[in-house]
Amino acid sequence: MKTGKMEGFISMRAKVFVRTRTFGGLFQKTKKRRYRTPPPSTAFASASAAKPSTVNRLPSTVNRQPSTVTDTYRHKGLRKRMVDALRRRGIADEAVLAAMNAVPRHFFLDKAFEEHAYEDKPFPIGHEQTISQPFTVAYQTALLNIKPGDRALEIGTGSGYQAAILAALGAKAYTVERQEALYFSAKKLLGEMGFRAVKCFFRDGTKGLPDFAPYDKIIVTAGAPVVPEALRQQLAIGGILVIPVGEEVQYMYKITRLSEFEFKEEMLDAFRFVPFLEGVAKKK
Repeated sequence: MKTGKMEGFISMRAKVFVRTRTFGGLFQKTKKRRYRTPPPSTAFASASAAKPSTVNRLPSTVNRQPSTVTDTYRHKGLRKRMVDALRRRGIADEAVLAAMNAVPRHFFLDKAFEEHAYEDKPFPIGHEQTISQPFTVAYQTALLNIKPGDRALEIGTGSGYQAAILAALGAKAYTVERQEALYFSAKKLLGEMGFRAVKCFFRDGTKGLPDFAPYDKIIVTAGAPVVPEALRQQLAIGGILVIPVGEEVQYMYKITRLSEFEFKEEMLDAFRFVPFLEGVAKKK
């Protein structure tokens, strides 16, 4: 859901506060902390530790290949190098790293970009959209703290790569795309790869997907000026929503639902995303 020109990590800072819904609306508690985030090596240390049973089953999840592309030893070597680079940049959740090592990113790219698939860059996928750079995918996924069996909603299917990562981690993934052409291509590819746990929908992502709510985890891959209330309300108690919020520059928010009316909000690092748009775009 991001363009290569706009997407990117900018800086590290954080703010934590709690919002409570009352009958009169939302108010912000006075308790607030502003601070710079710890170094990346510790920023993700609290994410879920990789359980051997989770990591070991990943390769069998993605051993089916689309008929038009193969996953060679060279691709696997490049993928391992990508994962090692993510680890050096501070991604400490080994389950996330194992999933990204298992899912062939080049399957989700045009053939023209195959040789560069494991560089830390976004690439175009058509319709003025891109596949996110690996660091962004790993960053957001680590914040979600996915556990096997989690019901996870993704807003912005794009190429289908992020949904595949969620499924490889053991989540029951639901993904919504507003571009009909991308919806069809991602659904076809994920099916060919054997990701039966991923359910794809052509919908307006600003409304979430109430049909299967509540969700344990929700991830948004476009910048919203405010957090859509629909997504808050579709989050299970104890669930986590990860969403970039802002106008020209967005800060990554991790929102945890503490109770029916109370949400903990953590404002983390700065990124650039394209706008989170309402409505749908039909295939031409």
